[in-house]
Amino acid sequence: MIEQVINRRNMHLAYQRVLANKGSAGVDGMGVNELKQLIQKDGETIVLSIINGMYLPQSILGVNIPKSNGKTRLLGIPTVTDRWLQQAVAQAIMPLFEFEFKEHSYGFRPNKNAHQCIQQAQQYINEGYQHIVDIDLKSFFDEVDHCLLLQLLYRKVKCPVTLRMIRKWLRAPMMINGKLTNAEKVYRKAAHLVLYYLISCCMN
Repeated sequence: MIEQVINRRNMHLAYQRVLANKGSAGVDGMGVNELKQLIQKDGETIVLSIINGMYLPQSILGVNIPKSNGKTRLLGIPTVTDRWLQQAVAQAIMPLFEFEFKEHSYGFRPNKNAHQCIQQAQQYINEGYQHIVDIDLKSFFDEVDHCLLLQLLYRKVKCPVTLRMIRKWLRAPMMINGKLTNAEKVYRKAAHLVLYYLISCCMN
């Protein structure tokens, strides 16, 4: 699978998606507009370090963002470089799980969006359905057992290099107010991108 991850086309598509998603800089202060230059300069070195198992993700920047209820929630922001690599891995893994989704599962899936979800809901209403159930798993990514999810991931992803990268992302320390912490209960972008498909399939 690592060959699919580091394929030039896959890596370029990952770059384009990171660029389109924008987002804040991580601990190194690098913005998405600087990623192209980094890839041109150090891309081959980064890929080689991945193949050799030497790649190490940088710390995750922990930022408290305000919520509508007046409270805050901790958001983990990986560096742009790690977001690029995470996106490349996610794109390679998606096809392994995509076919297991329900037809009308719309969250974070290729060619699916919120507008389609609303249209489907409207169709249900027109068909006479009267009840809508809204379920939100509080702090799910803070509490989810990564070991359990990784065990499920191992069933389909047999590439040790790819799995090693995912484990490193999940174990990366977080920097909050200039101090590093190995907090276990933090929202990890890597978990969201790479393991979301696994989580959703288990729930379907």
